[in-house]
This record gives sequence, C-alpha cells and structure tokens, in this order.
Amino acid sequence: MKYIGEHLLPGQLGHFFILLFLVGAALASVSYFLSQRAASDTDKIQWKNLGRISFFTQSLSVVAIFGLLFYIIQNHLFEYHYAWKHSSRSLEFKYLLACFWEGQEGSFLLWGLCQSILGLLLIRSAGKWEAPVMSVVSFAQFALATMVTGIYILGWKMGSNPFMLLRDSGVLDNAPALHLNFDVSQPLRPDYLSSIKDGNDLNPLLQNYWMVIHPPVLFMGFASTLIPFAYAIAALWTKQYQDWTKLTLPWALFSTAVLGVGIMMGGMWAYESLSFGGYWAWDPVENASLVPWMTGVAGLHTLLIFKATGHSLRATFLFFILTYLFILYSTFLTRSGILGETSVHAFTDLGMNWQLLSFLLIFTLPALFWFIKSYNQIPTIKKEEETSSREFWMFIGSLVIFLSALVIIGQTSLPVFNKLF
Repeated sequence: MKYIGEHLLPGQLGHFFILLFLVGAALASVSYFLSQRAASDTDKIQWKNLGRISFFTQSLSVVAIFGLLFYIIQNHLFEYHYAWKHSSRSLEFKYLLACFWEGQEGSFLLWGLCQSILGLLLIRSAGKWEAPVMSVVSFAQFALATMVTGIYILGWKMGSNPFMLLRDSGVLDNAPALHLNFDVSQPLRPDYLSSIKDGNDLNPLLQNYWMVIHPPVLFMGFASTLIPFAYAIAALWTKQYQDWTKLTLPWALFSTAVLGVGIMMGGMWAYESLSFGGYWAWDPVENASLVPWMTGVAGLHTLLIFKATGHSLRATFLFFILTYLFILYSTFLTRSGILGETSVHAFTDLGMNWQLLSFLLIFTLPALFWFIKSYNQIPTIKKEEETSSREFWMFIGSLVIFLSALVIIGQTSLPVFNKLF
C-alpha cells in the first residue's frame, strides 16, 4: 500500500549508508589485520591501502547518515519514528540538533563520528603503527555500526535503526483512528500521516544549551580513550612493548582533557537543570563517565613515570586498557535499562542487552587475556624507586586513584549484582 505524504528517499539512503558503514568498518579492520600479518612489503602496502579506502568509505558513510538523520529531524518528517519520538515543530534549531543524540541510535552515531575523525587523524600520524592500531579502531567502529543496523540475523535483531518508519515501529498499532474501518487488525489508512500533526517533543529537562554542547564533548572523550587502548593492544600484538608510549602520550593527554571537560560540563548542567542541589550527586551515569577518566588519569601519570625512569610500564598497559573497557562497561550500564530506576538520565532498554554485553565482552576478554599472557614479557626495572622520588609518589597517587575508581564502579554496579543475584 502506498501511503500519502511519506518521504521515503532519505530513509532508503540512510539504510544504504548504514550498511556501507557496517561493511566498510569490517573490511577496514580485516584489511589492516592482514596488512600487519602479511609477509611481504608489497602485500602489506596493498592491504593497508585497502584498509585506508575502507575506513575513508565508512567515515563518509557516518557523515552521510548524520546528515540524512538531521535532515529528517529538521524537516519534521514524522513518518520516521526517530523524528517523531525525539522532536517537535516548536523546537529551536539548536534543540533540533540536540534531538539527534537524545536517543540511543543518534548517540551511537555521534560516537562513531568522533571515532571516524580520530581514526582519520591516526592514519596520518601513526606511521609504522597504522596497521595494528587501525585494525583495533576499525573493529571498534564495526561494533558501533552493529548498534544501528536494525537487521535480523537468524531471528535475532542486531541494533536499532534510526531510519525506521513510524508505521513499522508498533507505536500506531493501538490507534484505531489511524486504521481502516477503525480496526487495528486492518492496515493503516493511506492518509494516516495527516493525523500526525507533531512529534513527541524533546524532554523538557534536555531543552538546555548544555544538551547541545555537552554530549559531543563527552562522546569525543569516550572515543579518544580508544586510541591509547589501541596502541596498548598493538604493542602487545607486535611485542614492541616500549615504542608505543611516545606516540600515545599526546593522545592520552587529549583524552584525559576532553573527557574531563565533558564531565565538568555535565556537572554544570546537573546544577542548572536537573535540580541535584549541587554539581555532583554520585548518579550512576555520572559515575560511569568518571571512572574511565580516573583510570585514564592514572595511566597518564604512570606513562610519565615510564618516560622519566622506565618504571610502571605494566601499570600503564593495564590502566589504558581498563580505561576503554570501563567506557564499554559504562555503555552497558547506561543503555541496558539496568539503571533505569536509579538514574535520572540513563537510556531506556531497547532490547539490545545481549548485544551490549557482547560488545563489552568481545573487547574485555581478549584484551585482558593478552595482557596477562604478555605480562612477564613486558620490560620492567628490578631496582625499586626511591621513596623520596617524585615518580614514587606519582605512582602512589595513581594507585590511589585507581583503587578509588574500583570502589566507585563497584558501588555503581550494585543494580547489576541485584539483577544477577
């Protein structure tokens, strides 16, 4: 049946670019992996070039998806569920932009856009580390792409597609006035869209200028934690345990700074809009972003210690690996619906719990296994630091920060433990 007034082309293009995003990221990861494993220089270059082309392709796809979805929101095409659910005609332009990342699908795309930008910068700066590092980055992009595909594989839905039509979402199933003969068992009326006058609007608490600037900064912080993680994994993979630290230092500084600024923005927003009565309320979602920042700070300090004295290399590996893993864990906490009753700004459950858990485990288990397996091979200086040295107390400070992070994430995870036990 043809429905009057629907604009299907943006959605069709969106579906195409989402698949291109998925395939491009997967192909980039595989190509870079094979480039690293290739025996001859010719094969290395050929696979690396294919990896670059694939990563450029998926990056352009993310930009196209971003543009198409914003076009749908800005033009109030309420035949699309995402636009109907998160926006309305009365919103100012800046809040229409904020509508993009209010939902899970849009925030995943924002995260993917940030990682694409950082990946393109890495291609230009990583040098000999490009293949192993970009293999990890591209795989992370692939994992994000699965979150927005919305396709069924063997009866299992993978992700949630932001270009889903309102009539396919189930929202209208219990609206007799929109169905033929006022019977919900009948198809929708061809002119059903004429009855959809406006969208569901943006949550009033989110109609704040912080909603426009806080999420992009925070997600850039999230995305940037991937880079030190990727370098650490690449170092374990190639068994070049020391060379990676020089290239990682600027990224670690950038990641810590941006994520810290994003967290402070969130504190200001909470003070102004959420009536917390202060800048911080130990809300689970706040804690979930604070803990990776703390481990990132610890890793940055141990990296500086290693640069100065050669000590704390193992701790640096561990802290940077855990920083990204805590980002993934916080993603699981805030998007699975587990914190729905304990946090004012957790996402609702979209039925992706197993996929989110898989996203977490597919990075956590290999990374920790690789670190443990390589632990004794990581160089260390047997001579202990002098207790009066600056580096010794920097390490003690890093250890205190790390232990504090474990306490915070443990308390924040109580809803998970309650669900399990």
